[in-house]
Amino acid sequence: MFVAALVAMMAGALFYAARIPVQTPVPAAQATTQTAALPAALEVVTHPSFALPDISGTSRDFSEWDGKNRILNFWATWCAPCRREIPLLKTFQDEHSANGFQVIGIAVDYQEAVANYAEAAEFNYPVLVGEQDAMAVAESSGIQFVGLPFTMFVASDGELIGAYIGELHQPQLETIVDVMTRLDRAEISKEGARAALDQL
Repeated sequence: MFVAALVAMMAGALFYAARIPVQTPVPAAQATTQTAALPAALEVVTHPSFALPDISGTSRDFSEWDGKNRILNFWATWCAPCRREIPLLKTFQDEHSANGFQVIGIAVDYQEAVANYAEAAEFNYPVLVGEQDAMAVAESSGIQFVGLPFTMFVASDGELIGAYIGELHQPQLETIVDVMTRLDRAEISKEGARAALDQL
């Protein structure tokens, strides 16, 4: 009888012990990998700073165009609205480069695909290529965008003053020129410029 009672007590103890959740320790190497893979908290970059390769593979630093009002156009060869923007942006570059504006294409795409497309497109503005690195630059604006094209507007002093999701059209480009030119002339404040570009 004593042995039977002891066996019953041990069985009960094992039953309750089995219900207690057990945390399996993660090996040190695996824990490091998981932590590294987690994205860092996104902080809005007020003065973009980055370097990406151009079509030929040469690294180009964003500071190369300091002092100009920069239109950063994120695009891809497989994106139809992006391709429609290119002739418009080429015309914009021709008409406004002498007035301190610089279009910079940033392809969220593969180097070879962009280089092949560029042969027919005949870009008159620099095109940088970055895949995930290019996406990271776009996300630095603090705007969670859902597709391409995506355009950022950086003032001549290097400060990000606006961004736009979707295809740009001529009236919008005219507004951009007007707002950024008035900002350069100190006719409007940064806050006023941002408010105006938010209406695009």
